[in-house]
This record gives sequence, C-alpha cells and structure tokens, in this order.
Amino acid sequence: MDKIAVLIPCFNEEKTIEKVIRDSQKALPDAVIYVYDNNSTDRTAEIAEKAGAVVRHEYVQGKGNVIRRMFREIDAHCYIMVDGDDTYPMEYAGKMADLVLNHNADMVVGDRLSSTYFTENKRPFHNFGNSLVRAAINRLFDCGIKDIMTGFRAFGYGFVKTFPVMSRGFEIETEMTIFAVYNHMQIDNVVVEYRDRPEGSTSKLNTYSDGFKVLRTIVRLYRDYKPMAFFSILALLLAAFSVAFLIPVLVDYWETGLVARFPTLIVCGFVLISALQSFFAGLILSHIVNQNRRDFEYRFTRMNLKERMDSEDEAE
Repeated sequence: MDKIAVLIPCFNEEKTIEKVIRDSQKALPDAVIYVYDNNSTDRTAEIAEKAGAVVRHEYVQGKGNVIRRMFREIDAHCYIMVDGDDTYPMEYAGKMADLVLNHNADMVVGDRLSSTYFTENKRPFHNFGNSLVRAAINRLFDCGIKDIMTGFRAFGYGFVKTFPVMSRGFEIETEMTIFAVYNHMQIDNVVVEYRDRPEGSTSKLNTYSDGFKVLRTIVRLYRDYKPMAFFSILALLLAAFSVAFLIPVLVDYWETGLVARFPTLIVCGFVLISALQSFFAGLILSHIVNQNRRDFEYRFTRMNLKERMDSEDEAE
C-alpha cells in the first residue's frame, strides 16, 4: 500500500502534464504519481511516462469513469487528486496530505473560490455556475462547503474504498462532496490559489451541458439521500395544485348544489391521491435510507480497520 498516491486523470493534456508531474514530485517526493489517460489523442501518456509517472488507461470516456478506475485499482493511506491542466499549485498538497494522515480528515477540499478563482477564470458562466452549485448544496444539505467543483482534493483510504461512483462525467466532484457531507465525514478546507489554463490548453468542461448535468445530479442525490424532504415537497406541490382547482368546484356546489365540472373534480381527486402516495413513498424510502446509513457505518469501520492492520504489517 502506498503512503501517498497522486492521482491525475487526463484527457489531451500534453502541454501541461509534465509540469504537473514535476511539481507533484517536488511537493511530495515520497508519493507515487499515477496518470490515468482517458483516450487521449495527443502525447499525454508518452510524456507522462517519460516524466516518471505510472501511466494507466481508462477506455470508457468520462472523468467519473476514470476516477472509478483509480479508486478501484490503487491502495494508499492518502490520495491526492489533481487535474492535469496545471491550474492548481501543488505546493498545497503537503498540507492536504498532512490533514489526512495526521488529523483524521476523510476529505480535504482545495478551495479555489476563496482565493483567486473569480479573477483568474476568464469564463463568467463558470463563475456563476460554481456559485450556484455551492449555494444549492449548502442550502439543501445544510452544510458550509467552500468549493464544490474543485478538482484538487485529498482523500483517506476509507472514503475511497466506500465511495460509490455513479457519475460518468464532471458531475463526479458534486457527488463526492454530497456523499461526504451526508455520511458525516470529516471534511477539511485548504484555501489554494487558482490559475487559468496556459495558452494553448483547452478546457474539456462544457459550460451548459455539463452544468445541467451537475444540477440534475444535485436533484438526484437530494432525492436519494433525503427522500422524506424531497417527496414531502412533491406532495405539497401536488396537494396545492389539487386544492387550487378544487376550490372553485366546491364554491359552485355550495352556491348551486350542483357539480358543473366533473372532469376537474375527478382530476383533483387523483392528484390529491398522488400527493398522499408521494408522502408515504418518502416515509418508506426514508426508512430504507436510514438502514443503508447503518450498513455504511459498518463498512466504513471495516475499511478503517483494514487500513490500520495494513499499516501495522508494513511497520513490522
């Protein structure tokens, strides 16, 4: 088991990958550096191998798929994940690793938004999107995460081996954050400087399509992790819709003794039944989610126990 593993997911980063590897070697001289190439059509893999990294491949396209492969294959006491585009200074990696190795952090967030991101980043819709996602998650999940979409993070062994990677693309960072928040993991924050991509290096993130995927992921995870709240909101909306159209029918009946709009009455009845079904679906799913949390605590404890046993074996 490695003490520190630097994980660099890459797709067409030949202009920057060598510098990221050199900076990683300088900041963490004892770390093993892994570059996972995701079907690059340039010389990314070749340059990474010459620079001294362990190069592996993920042939299913998408950042989430790359991270799934990395988490499955690599065992380490501490994982540092960083993008291969040279936007994150690696001198912060030592502090992030220390928080994992010596201060029990399960995940450390490299916070760009509290430093230079909004001045360095030249894409205004990215700035708006990051702020929107941060506000939405902090509101829905009652937390105070400073940067949701950062690609610079550190993880403990327990997080990596229990995190179920469901996303395929750039929404993976959102999924990681919500998973850690929901399971009451220790999340620490390190403010890092951000620098825009160097000239000639292009972002693989599509502002609109990937942005909508992130928002859809937030809604999906809110439904999965907080079904009682999600389905109660849905039930309330359905009930309000039903009552709004039912009141005129009842007023007419009160005044004339006749029901003039039977179709409206029937539809309102079915919508109200749907509202009740949504509420009870939330109750049932909430019980299932609580059971899953108990199962997760058991798995998480076993992962941490395995890590301690491996550490003792290495010490011997």
